[in-house]
Amino acid sequence: ATQVSIESVQGELQPLLIEGEKVEIAFKLWRDQIIFTNRRLITIDKQGVTSKKVDYRSIPYSKIVQFSKESAGVLDLDAELKVWVASLPEPLKFEFSKDAPINDVYALLSEKVLA
Repeated sequence: ATQVSIESVQGELQPLLIEGEKVEIAFKLWRDQIIFTNRRLITIDKQGVTSKKVDYRSIPYSKIVQFSKESAGVLDLDAELKVWVASLPEPLKFEFSKDAPINDVYALLSEKVLA
């Protein structure tokens, strides 16, 4: 995942956001996206050859029960974020490029989930 412009994502998601909701940080993984707003985590999964079918998953921070990060190493160039959501048996897993601000994402999750 690589970081993308907050402004572009805010404009794209405007019809889905509630009043006062703002994108705080966003990432793109090939065609998919991970967006952290001031209210929730949103994943966008573009499906099919043309990416016309899109699955939007909204996860309120209050439903996140655990999260972890694994930083990139010498041989492993990707950092990984895992998010456990209440009622899901397996964590959601997201891979970030070595230069992505994974610590900023972890701090944001800490602020939203632990507050």
